[in-house]
Amino acid sequence: MASVYIGLGGNLDCPKSHISQGLIELNHLPNTKYIICSSFYQSKPMGPQDQPDYINAVAKIITMLTPENLLLCLQQIEKNHQRIKTRHWGERTLDLDILLYEDIQLKTVRLTIPHPRMHERGFVMYPLEEIAPHLIIPSMGHIRELIPHCIYTDITKLDETPYPISA
Repeated sequence: MASVYIGLGGNLDCPKSHISQGLIELNHLPNTKYIICSSFYQSKPMGPQDQPDYINAVAKIITMLTPENLLLCLQQIEKNHQRIKTRHWGERTLDLDILLYEDIQLKTVRLTIPHPRMHERGFVMYPLEEIAPHLIIPSMGHIRELIPHCIYTDITKLDETPYPISA
C-alpha cells in the first residue's frame, strides 16, 4: 500500500460539503483507505478574483492504485461533483490533486508528482503540515523549511473540520 497525499478544494455550491463527500468517495475507491484529513482552510482565489473564496484541505490515503489509475479515479470523482473547467484557475465544485505518492518523482504529460507548485501554495502546505509535520517532500525539502517561502499565504484555518468518514 502506498501513502498518498491528496489536495482537496472548491469554491462553488457549498464546498465544505463537496470536500467532505469527496473524502467519503476516496475511501470507497478500490484497494484504498482514508487515513486522515486536515482542518478546512479558507483562501482567496489564486486566479481571477471575481470568484468566491476557496475552501481547501489535505487528506492522506493509502492505496494499491497506481498513480495513473488514481488520477483517473480522482477525475471521475470531480466529474461526479459536476466539476466543469470554464477558465484557468477558475471556480469549481471540487478539485482533487495528487500532491505526493510515496517518494515517487514522476513527470508525464498528464501527471507530475510531487505536485510541481505545491511548495508555493499556503492553502496546500499549511493543511499538509497539520497532518504530516515531519514530511520531507522529494526534490523540495522538509515541509517546515518550505512553508516560510510560500507565495500564496492569504489563508485562514477554520474551526470546522470535514465530516467524519463512515464506512
